Amino acid sequence: MANSFLLPDDFEQNLGIPVKNAHERLAEAREIGSKLAEGGIHLKANPDHFAMFTDPPRLLNGPLKRIGYIAGADNRCYPSPVDGCDYINVAASLPPHSHLRKQGWPEHVAVVHPVDDAACARMFEQGYGNPFIHHITFGIAPSESDEPGGIGVAERMIRQMSAVYHRIPVLLGQSPGTLIMALPAEVLSAPEFSRNFGEWTGNLSPEQYQLQEMEGSGYLLQFFVFRGGKIEVALRHHTRQTFNPKSVHKISADELSVDQGAAIAEAN
Repeated sequence: MANSFLLPDDFEQNLGIPVKNAHERLAEAREIGSKLAEGGIHLKANPDHFAMFTDPPRLLNGPLKRIGYIAGADNRCYPSPVDGCDYINVAASLPPHSHLRKQGWPEHVAVVHPVDDAACARMFEQGYGNPFIHHITFGIAPSESDEPGGIGVAERMIRQMSAVYHRIPVLLGQSPGTLIMALPAEVLSAPEFSRNFGEWTGNLSPEQYQLQEMEGSGYLLQFFVFRGGKIEVALRHHTRQTFNPKSVHKISADELSVDQGAAIAEAN
């Protein structure tokens, strides 16, 4: 299968600011994305989001605004407790007709910034630069459906994302992180959901997934293809916000660290 995804070329030059780890993170994403695409996983053309840490936020939000992103387009901010420290995530999003999609820029950039000195120190001690790309999230292309929602959409999305989840150890040789499934309350409470959920997931164990009520409306399923969090995949349907707040809190607290090995490698 030919690669179906794009990533931005000349990322630092077009953004107009240095991003110390951009080359490394984008190269890794191209390698992982190629393995996923060649393994039959249909990725969307442009990424779902980049998560980038920075202090202060204006260092990143200003350049993003200049190239066309809209800061806080979903009118939300998301507390993100990473490594026991407090950060805030405010997404910058592409407007509907942005040309940047065709250049491989992500739909959203999660601008993550520390709220106190401890969080700021933890961020800077890793030596990734300011700002830096923490992780890249590929969008999974959804199966075709005209349904706006309901149990049928939930079944289709859970089956699709669970199939991807089961493929990751084969394609990448590593176990993925937790599959987070944020679904509407009416779906979670439906009797047929609890009866059929296990079969839809291919009998994932309880340690491999977490169910959450989606705030607002829509569906969002996501997981890291590597534990520790550098590359993620996400499947969306009719979401009104960039992230589900409960998901952000869970992922930030349990799946992420700003220490992704650079500090250890430099020390050695």
